[in-house]
Amino acid sequence: METPEFDVNAANQIQHRATFDFVRYANCWEDADILVAALRPRPGARILSIASAGDNALALVAEGAEVVAADLSIAQLACVELRCAAFRQLDYSELLKFLGVQEADDRLTTYASLKTQLSTASRSFWEMHPQNVAGGIIHAGKFEAYFRTFRTRVLPLIHSRRQVARLLDRKDAAAREAFWNHSWNSWRWRLLFRVFFSRFLMGRLGRDPEFFRYVEGSVSDRFMHRARYALTRLPTDSNPYLDYIATGNFSSALPRYLRREHFDAIRSGLDRLTLFHGPIEQAGHTHANAGFDAFNLSDIFEYLNARASGALYGELLNVARPGARLAYWNTLVPRSCPTEYAGRVRPLPELSAELFARDMAFFYCHFQVDEVADDAGTSILTCDFNRAFAAVHFDPQTGVQPFGEAGDANDGGDAHFSRDDG
Repeated sequence: METPEFDVNAANQIQHRATFDFVRYANCWEDADILVAALRPRPGARILSIASAGDNALALVAEGAEVVAADLSIAQLACVELRCAAFRQLDYSELLKFLGVQEADDRLTTYASLKTQLSTASRSFWEMHPQNVAGGIIHAGKFEAYFRTFRTRVLPLIHSRRQVARLLDRKDAAAREAFWNHSWNSWRWRLLFRVFFSRFLMGRLGRDPEFFRYVEGSVSDRFMHRARYALTRLPTDSNPYLDYIATGNFSSALPRYLRREHFDAIRSGLDRLTLFHGPIEQAGHTHANAGFDAFNLSDIFEYLNARASGALYGELLNVARPGARLAYWNTLVPRSCPTEYAGRVRPLPELSAELFARDMAFFYCHFQVDEVADDAGTSILTCDFNRAFAAVHFDPQTGVQPFGEAGDANDGGDAHFSRDDG
C-alpha cells in the first residue's frame, strides 16, 4: 500500500479523526427500500456506494446494477465479504442462521467452509474475532452493542416486556397515536431517552465523538422528535430497524437484502459487486470507466465541514453520467448540493419528501435525492436551493442549508482528501 502524500489538513479528515479498525455498523441502518426507489437501479446501471456492512450494496445488486462499494474500514469490508460468501454458498435458511437472524450453534463450522472465498485481510480480521462469527455477524457492531445496552439496561427501567411487545403490535395510525400518548410517552421514557441518546453517550458508546463535530443544538431532542414520528406515523409491526432495536433481532421484519424474494438475484449478481478500500471519491475515479448512474452516499457529508463537503460533492459529479442521481441522508448536520453546481444538478424535493415520509430507519432528519442534468448548461435546472430544501425538510429546527452557504465552526478548509491505493 502506497503512503499518501503529506497533507497539512490531514488531521481534520474523518479518517484521521476517528478509528476504523473495528466493526462500527454490523448492519446498514439506512432504509434500502427508499434508496432503491431513489436511485432506480437496473441492469446496465453503474452505482457508486458506501459499503458499510454491505446490506444496501447487495440490495442494489439485486436489481441488476453493477455496484462499486467503498469504505475506509477493512472491518466493514470484511462484513461485506463474509455476507457475499454466505450468499454464494449457503441456501436461504442457512444464510439467515449463519448471519444471526435465526438460532444456530455451528457458525464457526460454517465459517470454515466459507473462509477460502475471503481476501487475506478479511480472513485475518474474522479469525481475530471468532466470537463475532459465533454470535452472528449482524450483532457484531459497536452500534448494535449500543442498542443492546439500551434494550437490556435502559428500556426495562421504562417499560415492561409486555409493553414493548404491544409497541410492535399491528395498529392503525390512530391506535399508534393513542398508544404513544397514553402508554409509551411517560416521564421515564422522556428522561432516560434524552440521557441515553445524548451527544455524550451516543458519541462514546454508539458512534464516535468526531461524528458530532459539526452538530449544533440538542442531539437527543432531534432523535426524540424522530422516534415519535416512527412510533406514531409509521407501521411499528413491519419496521426492521425498530424491530432490531426493541428485540435484538429482525424477529418480525427483515431488511430488504435479507427478504426471500431477493435471495436468488443477489446470489446470481455477486460478480457485479466490486469492493474498494479507501475514500469514495478515490473509488469513483479508479473505477470511473464511462461514469456512474447513481450514488449511495449514506450520511458522509456531515462528517466534513461545509467547504470539504462541497469539494467532495464536486469530485463525485466529475464521475457522474448525465441523469445520474445522488442519494444521501442528513442525521444531525444540514447538508445539500453546493449552489455553484445549480446549473449541473437539480434537487428532487417532491421525491425526497415522499420517500423520507416512509423512511423506516427513522433517526435521520432528512433524505435528499439530487439529479445530474442531461445537459449541464440547461438554465431551467437552476433553482432556489434554500427554498427547495426548506419545503422538504422534516424538522424545521435543523434547517437544511446548501454546502458552503454558511461556514461551520472549525471550517478550516479540509477540502483535500487522503489518497489510499484501495
